[in-house]
Amino acid sequence: MFFVRTASDRDLDKVRALLIETWHATYDTFYGVEKVNELTERWHSLPALKARLARKNAEFLVADDGRQVGGMGYAAMSDTQPKTAVLHQLYVLPKFQRQGIGRDIFAELETCFPDAERMRVEVEPQNLHALAFYRAHGFTEVGETANCGDEQSGLPAVILEKRLLG
Repeated sequence: MFFVRTASDRDLDKVRALLIETWHATYDTFYGVEKVNELTERWHSLPALKARLARKNAEFLVADDGRQVGGMGYAAMSDTQPKTAVLHQLYVLPKFQRQGIGRDIFAELETCFPDAERMRVEVEPQNLHALAFYRAHGFTEVGETANCGDEQSGLPAVILEKRLLG
């Protein structure tokens, strides 16, 4: 059984491995192995993960069963949109998907931002499993971006939003 808790420095190697495995399983067919390698090196490096762990007005969670990290989630208050929490990452190892780990991580992240009125997430339009997950959890489409994750990514995304109950 997995328990959701706040991540610490000692989790980051496992989180990085989880992100690399999950990204390849999810995105290789959309972007190709080389692009996924480039993005995971930039976005999921240990320094990038340490920066997320240290960020104020953010929450970095893992789902842990005492032996391994099966999932992770990271959200932060937006720097540009008032009263908006942005869900940057929610990933579960492929072998543990569809067991409620993503749901449990998301349920915890929803409660971490008492000043937020909404939560936003960007999702690859071809990632039908993720789109279905977020829609099932109350998100609706509010827009699109040509650069998911950062201004130079070149990755299209659907922007979804959910109203949060304060």
